[in-house]
Amino acid sequence: MPHTFDFPAPLLALESAAWEEIQAGRLAVETARAVQDGVTAFAAEHGHDRHEVEMGLKRVVRHGAAA
Repeated sequence: MPHTFDFPAPLLALESAAWEEIQAGRLAVETARAVQDGVTAFAAEHGHDRHEVEMGLKRVVRHGAAA
């Protein structure tokens, strides 16, 4: 079972913006970098694996799954 996270609203907003850009075929490097920086910071702050955090964030934003 995937780990659940309590993502802050700004990180959810960044991933949502990135997902919209991906769907439109125009993901900006700045957006991708901001998401990765946010994921890395969240993972470090809470003691989680960065890859698990990234996958959890994508599940929430792209599929509406529980964090």
